[in-house]
Amino acid sequence: MKIRKLTTYTLDAAGQRQKGESAKFYAIFCGPAGRVHRIPLLESRDASRELGRTIGKLRDARATGASTLPADLTRALDAMPGDVRDVLAKQGIITGERAAQTKSLAEHLDDFKTALLAKGNTADYAALTAGRVQRIIDGCRFATIADVNASAVRRFIADIRQGTADASGISSASANYYLRDVKGFFRWMVRDGRASENPLEHLLGVKASAVKADKRERRALSADELRRLLDATATAQERYGMTGATRATLYRLAVETGLRAGELRSLTRASFALDGDGPSVTIDAAYSKNRRADTLPLRADTAAAMAEHVKGKMPAAQAFNVPGHTHTAKMFRADLADARAAYLAEHATEPARPDAIDGSDDFLAARDSAGRVVDFHALRHTFISNLAAAGVHPKTAQTLARHSTITLTMDRYTHVRMENLTAALDVLPSLDAPARQTVVATGTDGGGNFVSPPVSLNGGIRQNSTEPASVSGRATAQTKPPAITAQNAVFTGDSASEGDGARTRNHRIDNPVL
Repeated sequence: MKIRKLTTYTLDAAGQRQKGESAKFYAIFCGPAGRVHRIPLLESRDASRELGRTIGKLRDARATGASTLPADLTRALDAMPGDVRDVLAKQGIITGERAAQTKSLAEHLDDFKTALLAKGNTADYAALTAGRVQRIIDGCRFATIADVNASAVRRFIADIRQGTADASGISSASANYYLRDVKGFFRWMVRDGRASENPLEHLLGVKASAVKADKRERRALSADELRRLLDATATAQERYGMTGATRATLYRLAVETGLRAGELRSLTRASFALDGDGPSVTIDAAYSKNRRADTLPLRADTAAAMAEHVKGKMPAAQAFNVPGHTHTAKMFRADLADARAAYLAEHATEPARPDAIDGSDDFLAARDSAGRVVDFHALRHTFISNLAAAGVHPKTAQTLARHSTITLTMDRYTHVRMENLTAALDVLPSLDAPARQTVVATGTDGGGNFVSPPVSLNGGIRQNSTEPASVSGRATAQTKPPAITAQNAVFTGDSASEGDGARTRNHRIDNPVL
């Protein structure tokens, strides 16, 4: 193999032929059939010689039929200029798989997204994963695999976690998702023969303790907040191709079924069964997070609203034109902000703080004083929390939420509001001292007092006990009690004293039967 510049000929202004030489050095050698090959190298003589030696080694490896290359030769091939690899592929010096390395990272990413879909992942998942990788590639200005630098990726993820003046930062958990997805992309390139190694394999994510400390908890909306959000949205302007009324219907369906944004995006007119006594909506397995086709019941009023919304649509038509992941989040935040602004304006003249209805500065706030957020996915949290607050059995709530474990349903998605806690205290027994229960002695124990044994009244209401004040709409003390055979005595009179919402009967035994 010879490394030299080629002789070139050009015409000058007078049309005379002028002899010159190429700007780059070339590797010149004979192929197996005696054909002369010329491969463009670099402008530097030393660098061209080094590259020429690499090409010679690749040619020898190809001639011996080696299925794998030594690590140093593979790294040299990865760092080789794309146009040189392209020529090597055309001349058969490297395989077709190695030729794929001439593609830009953007082209590889398109193939990666296609591979994710071929594995059965949802379109939303593939788009979200590829979007994270694309953001890192663009932010670090990587063009090819040779440009990838682990330190640059680490710095970029740290920067987007911190945030800027124009954009809020991401959570520690989200930072780990970015790193997970970009490392997964390069692992796929290695498995597919497009790269020799994963340049990011050694990078570590944020520690679990830091993720837990930085966890951004969602909160459930109250019923009043939901009503005001839907009312304000129904009359709002169009956003991201959806009218206010359509968005209000979308939010209502989300908060009464617990469907995620991606699942709502997948619904068509045929997904709904709105006729008959059991209206329902079905999510195809391809779009469900648990990879199962699920059918969920609908409330009658929600089914009526959906029937009006999808009226006239073809079976295959989308039920909602839900925008992409990022735009859905922005759309919901804008509607939430409008609802809060209307609420504050309505109560701005009150002497107390404007949100005096619920006694909290967090009414319809996107982030409350405890740092909890309200976003589109908070509608799912609200759905599950409302089931718990209504006393729905946990197993039923788990089924409606389509969770794999009851722990996920009760621990992560069930939020207890202060009014729920207050109502729970009402079931505790009263600690106020009950009225003194006294009876006259029968004379058998020297005049001591005792409490008479319980006596059944009106099919189960017992005397000498704390009980509801009335049964079947009247005071139970008005019914004449039967004889007490155990003491051979009869009740001839009674008195009642009222305590905390209950009545305690104290009966005196007159005229004992001896």
